[in-house]
Amino acid sequence: MLKEKLKTHQIILASGSPRRQQFFKELGIDFEVRLKSVEEIYPENLKGKEISDYLAVLKSSVFLNELLPNEILITSDTVVWHQEESLAKAKSKDEAITMLHKLSGDWHEVITSVCFTTTSNQIVKNRTTKVKFSNLTDAEILHYVEHYKPYDKAGAYGIQEWIGLIAIEEIKGSYTNVVGLPTQLVYKTLMTMVE
Repeated sequence: MLKEKLKTHQIILASGSPRRQQFFKELGIDFEVRLKSVEEIYPENLKGKEISDYLAVLKSSVFLNELLPNEILITSDTVVWHQEESLAKAKSKDEAITMLHKLSGDWHEVITSVCFTTTSNQIVKNRTTKVKFSNLTDAEILHYVEHYKPYDKAGAYGIQEWIGLIAIEEIKGSYTNVVGLPTQLVYKTLMTMVE
């Protein structure tokens, strides 16, 4: 259905995330991956979805001069927001362990912003999912970090991995959003963009 609507458009996914690429395949969308590195720095006064919105737009900025009229560029960013603090990707084993200790036994928000850019328009949307972790032992946290090395993930965890099976007590909102892409939001937005 969406694939038929998009037949005159080229979707450009600016993400190296295998999870996001898999979601696009499962949605039945033909897409091309284009990658450019961007230094992910944002103003310190931003909070929650303001951070992910800002970074999703920032990631699109390096492509603006080369977009063609039939192309829709999709950039996104995911933030784990816990007690007024953004937990970004962990840079080390110790940092990952510290983050997981913070999340243990508590609720946090996973916010993914998606930016849809064409030569004439830019739309930014986001989804927030609330996630509750059970109390994790030191041994469980260490096992997860050592075996899964979750350094490429916001909040130092992937819900689709072992820790998601043993630690997630409750989710309020979109599951795919926590994996890294609110697929229903992407589908609906693209359907309206190409009407």
